[in-house]
Amino acid sequence: MRKASVLVIFLTVFIDLIGFGIVVPLVPGYSAHFGAHGYMIGVIIASFSAMQFLFAPVWGKLSDRHGRRPILLISTAGAAISYVLFALATKIEDHSMAIWLMIVSRSFAGLCGGNIVVAQAYIADITPPEKRSKKMGLIGMAFGLGFICGPILGGLSLRHLGQSGPGWVAAALCAFNFILALSILGESKAPDSSPVADRPHLHQWRHTLSQPGVGTLVVVFFWATFCFSCFESTLPLLVSDNFNLDIRTPETSLTTIVYLFAYCGILGAFVQGGMIGRLVKAMGEARLISLSLILTAVAMFMLPFIRGGNQLSWSILIQPQGIPWIIMLIALGLLSLGSSLTRAPLFGLLSNLTPPNEQGANIGVAQGAASLARIMGPIFATTLLVIKPALPYVLCALILLATTGLAILRLHKPLTPPPAT
Repeated sequence: MRKASVLVIFLTVFIDLIGFGIVVPLVPGYSAHFGAHGYMIGVIIASFSAMQFLFAPVWGKLSDRHGRRPILLISTAGAAISYVLFALATKIEDHSMAIWLMIVSRSFAGLCGGNIVVAQAYIADITPPEKRSKKMGLIGMAFGLGFICGPILGGLSLRHLGQSGPGWVAAALCAFNFILALSILGESKAPDSSPVADRPHLHQWRHTLSQPGVGTLVVVFFWATFCFSCFESTLPLLVSDNFNLDIRTPETSLTTIVYLFAYCGILGAFVQGGMIGRLVKAMGEARLISLSLILTAVAMFMLPFIRGGNQLSWSILIQPQGIPWIIMLIALGLLSLGSSLTRAPLFGLLSNLTPPNEQGANIGVAQGAASLARIMGPIFATTLLVIKPALPYVLCALILLATTGLAILRLHKPLTPPPAT
């Protein structure tokens, strides 16, 4: 068996997230381009998460039982196929058929989306408890870097290869990722590890949520993800309205949206790659989670009230009419900082509170809860956005403040893991 490598698992997640980052920022604009509106855009975005909600805990349990490596290989191959379907959807002239194929492609990607669950279990396998939050930050850094490189590659491929270009580029990257993982990724789970008990799907959820501290962390992660998915799915629509951009012309206005996501990714990668370890040591996981929720709430309050009338460019930022864009970048910076400080300490603490033989199962439930949030969030946000653009953002800010209160009450006290079962 090859020695487990943090670098290899980082590269695997990073390349996977590049493909994800290429496509996801473009989905709202593509959906609108094909005639989808409001609720239907939310359904297209949520289709990925609906399948991930059902299958993330399954992949986690399978990785506890059969090893991390085969599950990573299956999910990577599935991602490549899903992006091929996405690329094909963009070339269909029948808009109704294109929308349905987009739903199929995103659903299939969610069904095979076990990479993040297994990657976090992999890190837990090979890292001592006191270093897990720091190492989980590498997974978050891979997220951030993926959303730097992914949106930029998406914008370039959109400009030079046309509407189907981003899908084909993402598929090619995932195919390369599969070959990389097949060639050099070792297994992290010891052969004599005791697997988790074979519980039915709902029983596993009940078991995970009943564990002291773990259940609260899953709930906190659900609401943090719900609010972030509201932001993620509506930012292109909000910015196009507030800054008079035409989101139905992908080669122009969507490039601005792509670069905003890349900006968020740069900040996220910086925070999770260089600051998490020191912040956890200084504040502890629970306090850092609470701080992250407050910062994200402040940013969500700000975003819908920022308005301007010019396209984003370097030249406009140094002129008086560029002030709204500067405020927008400040708000996005706060949101990136807050959301980047949530994942690593949350999963580090969750991993420390989980018995060794249930890492994949518990992390799978947490990711399943996040997938449920990503189902509900986009539909909630895109529906309310039509009624009043500020409404989903203000409500999400209030939700985040309430979640902060829950974290303070339940997590700011000594917690110990239950025995293995």
